[in-house]
Amino acid sequence: MSPPSENPRAARTAPRHVAIIMDGNGRWAQARGLPRYEGHRRGVEAVRRAVRAASDIGVSYLTIYSFSTENWSRPPDEVSLLMGLLKRFIRNDLAELHSNDVRVRVIGGRDGLPADIAALLTEAEELTHMNRGLTLVVAFNYGGRQEIVDAARRLAAMAAAGVLDPKAIGVEYFARSLSTCDIPDPDLIIRTSGEQRISNFLLWQAAYAEFVFLPLHWPDFDRAAFESAIDEYYTRERRYGGRGLAAETAAVKSAS
Repeated sequence: MSPPSENPRAARTAPRHVAIIMDGNGRWAQARGLPRYEGHRRGVEAVRRAVRAASDIGVSYLTIYSFSTENWSRPPDEVSLLMGLLKRFIRNDLAELHSNDVRVRVIGGRDGLPADIAALLTEAEELTHMNRGLTLVVAFNYGGRQEIVDAARRLAAMAAAGVLDPKAIGVEYFARSLSTCDIPDPDLIIRTSGEQRISNFLLWQAAYAEFVFLPLHWPDFDRAAFESAIDEYYTRERRYGGRGLAAETAAVKSAS
């Protein structure tokens, strides 16, 4: 008889929602004497691997931080290259995502986006909105602080118009005003490249997420890296502000 599996994934349910801060494209290219563009191009390949792995592992929602509101401050030629890669990804991969029952959602500001980019984002959402497999959430032109400010403005306008009692605004009500209102909060947030900060990503939603920081750069991210992050997630005890199972067990024993 084979010994019991020591793989922590074997007997556990995958995290429902995994979010990824895809960091390190430029440093990956620099370390190899390649132009930054090549790092970003290889980063798109890593996105494909992450989507496939998430589907196979059983993750329901995968959010990728593709372009932040701060990224517009990068050199114009790099921004142009990133926009080109986004367009190429949607044009080349949308059909495959759709055939694999992946639903695409986009969070982030749409006002002021180039018309062709905005049209492609809308096309991706509309084509796949009936799909019931993995939901791929693309955080594009996204910033966590701006998302919270936008939600506060909407609620303030409703209160000023007399259609909302400010006393009715609680945590759950406020969460319903965010762009992720119908998406569960992330269970696990992965950041590559070894940096250990959140970088204005899902500030509200990450309140009780587990964080795993991987030392590899994003173009090197593969299924093995994804699974290693999930294995680390399984070692965590999620307490949500409570004492946790270990503390509760100890308390019961001391009281008996």
